[in-house]
Amino acid sequence: MALRTLVAATVAAVALATQASAHAPAPMIPTALVEDVKSATADIEFMDYVGNGQVIKLAPGDVLVLSYLKSCEHETITGGTVIVGAERSDVQDGQIVRAKVPCDGGKIRLSSQQASKSAASAMRLQSADIEPMLYARTPVVQFPKVLASEDRTLLIERIDRPGERHTFKIDDTIAAAGFYDLAKINVSLTRGAIYDTSIGGHKMTFQIDAKARSGPAPIVSRLLRFQ
Repeated sequence: MALRTLVAATVAAVALATQASAHAPAPMIPTALVEDVKSATADIEFMDYVGNGQVIKLAPGDVLVLSYLKSCEHETITGGTVIVGAERSDVQDGQIVRAKVPCDGGKIRLSSQQASKSAASAMRLQSADIEPMLYARTPVVQFPKVLASEDRTLLIERIDRPGERHTFKIDDTIAAAGFYDLAKINVSLTRGAIYDTSIGGHKMTFQIDAKARSGPAPIVSRLLRFQ
């Protein structure tokens, strides 16, 4: 009898868990980056990610700037209710100004042939794809979520031509913010060059587009995200 009761209780528990899981909201998939926000009520911050279906309410006069990671839509929204989409926002009772900006879009990669042409002297790149491509010369580097104090040295080194190397010490304030903007310290990388970057055991290879902008550019055009 006790065994039957235990089995029945287990089956019921599994059924309840399955039912709860079926009704739980799906995890948000980030589709856009908050590049700027001037609002006391929007409950989002600079460099936050927002996802498809998320609703953001802005008071009159509030300003929100979003950049979509896939479509490369750059939106400046003033007031109203913002419904985040997969590739662009729907805005009710507010104003929106859209522009297409250059960005990786989650798609752009260099083939091994292109990589070898861009870096003939870097033999180890000839069989490797390179991503992402940045369209401005001053990357914004977004750090891994967990970054120990002894791992707070950011290295960016050019690998298609020796000689260019940048080392940055990340203090507590920058580590807490979660990103480092080279534009803030007037460091620009070389157009067309290929770089390795690393921090805390995390590594990435990226390229600066041959026509990359030198001046101010949307963050989505120059974002390096360590996963």
